[in-house]
Amino acid sequence: MDPSLRLLIADDHPMFRAALRHALGAIAPDAQIGEVASRSALEAAVADGTPYDLAMLDLNMPGAMGFSSLVYLRGERPELPVLIVSSDEHPRTIRRAQQFGAAGFVPKSAPAESLGEAVTAVLAGGLWFPPQQAERNEADAQLAQRLAQLTPQQLRVLMRMADGLLNKQIAHELSLAENTVKIHVTAVLRKLGCHSRTQAAVLVKALALEAGEGGEES
Repeated sequence: MDPSLRLLIADDHPMFRAALRHALGAIAPDAQIGEVASRSALEAAVADGTPYDLAMLDLNMPGAMGFSSLVYLRGERPELPVLIVSSDEHPRTIRRAQQFGAAGFVPKSAPAESLGEAVTAVLAGGLWFPPQQAERNEADAQLAQRLAQLTPQQLRVLMRMADGLLNKQIAHELSLAENTVKIHVTAVLRKLGCHSRTQAAVLVKALALEAGEGGEES
């Protein structure tokens, strides 16, 4: 593979990051690999402008809610393919990952060969998903379409609204003027068709893993 490849591993388990880095060594020995262990660290890594070729994302990291990090990455870097690597192998989870914009999904229990196949396929512009997928869900499809209307900054504001932060707190976290945050909040509610911050927060909660999904720590 191209030695100039830049890969990003987003997982809060140091041992799994090390195992993934080791597996990638056999696939792309000269690749530059970055690592993050939380949602905030992921945002910082994306904000620094490094042109990553592939992001490998765990679903459950501190600060993340289910598919929220995937939606964030797709909004912030739509050209960056995202490969979900998770211990949650529920068919519904795999289907939802695809509907929310992942380019692939590799269960953590999969052999190294599967990881190699997935990375190679996704870097070539293709998709790689296990065969055991649930049926397409229209509610997820509609939610993905609604969230796709938001700009990256509006998506950042939305995620913090869902965490219950006030405009002043959001302004501080994102280094914005409070009035700018108010403008973003108004735009977010309008685009999502919500009448209140509470309604918007409920939408974000729909990104969480459902009962029957995520029974194991991922």
